[in-house]
Amino acid sequence: MTSRLLKLHPPTFSTIALFLFLLSGFFIDVYAQSDTINFEDVKDVKNFGRFRYIEVKGHTGYHLYAGELLNESVNQGYGAIEVRYGWQNTNPDHWTSRYGHATYGIGYYSGFVGNPSVLGKPNAVFGFVNFPLSYPGKKNELEIGLGLGLTYNLEPYDPVSNPENDAIGSPFAVYFNLYFGGAYKMTREVDLLYGIDFTHFSNGRMTTPNYGFNMYGINLGLRYYYNVDQRKLNNDVYTKEILQARFERPESSEPKKLRESSVEMVLAAGTVQNEEDKGTSKRYGIFSGVLDYRYKFNSMHAITAGFDFFYDGSLEPEYPEPSDQWLYGAHIGYDFMFGRFAARLQAGAYLSDDKGKTPSYLRAAFRYDINKWLFTQLAIKTKNTSRADWVEFGIGFTPFKW
Repeated sequence: MTSRLLKLHPPTFSTIALFLFLLSGFFIDVYAQSDTINFEDVKDVKNFGRFRYIEVKGHTGYHLYAGELLNESVNQGYGAIEVRYGWQNTNPDHWTSRYGHATYGIGYYSGFVGNPSVLGKPNAVFGFVNFPLSYPGKKNELEIGLGLGLTYNLEPYDPVSNPENDAIGSPFAVYFNLYFGGAYKMTREVDLLYGIDFTHFSNGRMTTPNYGFNMYGINLGLRYYYNVDQRKLNNDVYTKEILQARFERPESSEPKKLRESSVEMVLAAGTVQNEEDKGTSKRYGIFSGVLDYRYKFNSMHAITAGFDFFYDGSLEPEYPEPSDQWLYGAHIGYDFMFGRFAARLQAGAYLSDDKGKTPSYLRAAFRYDINKWLFTQLAIKTKNTSRADWVEFGIGFTPFKW
């Protein structure tokens, strides 16, 4: 790991600014309120205070590269440093209590993914959520985490200055990270973190080329817990009046039973670029109209089934008539819901000519409920099973619910 991490680039002004932004939450929590706490009043109160943590992890591993021109640039693997700032909600009625008392927060990523002159020096800022998998009270706790955000500072394809880069056509990309690992309690405040993870950078064919970066590997780090309200109690560095540093997890509450049905409509759009247009500004519009039936078993799990109506302007070179650029499909899917968010996966098949896309497709989406009848959705639709067809930004409505 060391040899790769030593290749990390020096911090730029934007890197420092984003890092300070992550730390701002810490200083706001600690210094925002000046009221005091009497230790005798709270010393026997379990889980009193506001719990936060800061973690630092190093990553190393290898690329899953599907292209042809970057083998020399990526064959040494990748290395990265990541900083996260997390919140632990203590309210027993909060949505996190039904998911093992999950934690969530914001993070910053800085990595070396290969030859910087070809691939760039990627940084990312993202939000994350961690779900504990072990029963409370274990010395070593397993967890699974999801991160989603924006990668920047990539070096995109250019037909003159960077013709080798067939992985990414834009300096910006979506950042996605899936993590599985453990947290071993070393001391009252510190955990040793270890695990495996998968990281993906992609712009969903908004520009081409777009093989994207797919990286898998291991990570190792430390997590430091603290109680924000300790400062209200006693600022003496030698004090013996100490609050809990970390939240002591109780048993999870059961998911709220719903047995709820609804009809939903989603309208989504975006732009794409064909491979032959890479390095130019030529783009095509895309549109998705979705009619869905959704059934919620409880506050955690739901299934969907419905119809898709697609318009793909990038078919124009082969199908110049606008009427030939429409496709129709049907899908089934699953939603994993947490709070106002939902991670959605749908598998579909075309009911019309697939126009060379292959008969089936997937849609992976991240949804946010604005209120009971309105939501937004960011999704990626595939072609050829795993290749990105497009990224779509949509708004959804729930006109019927029973």
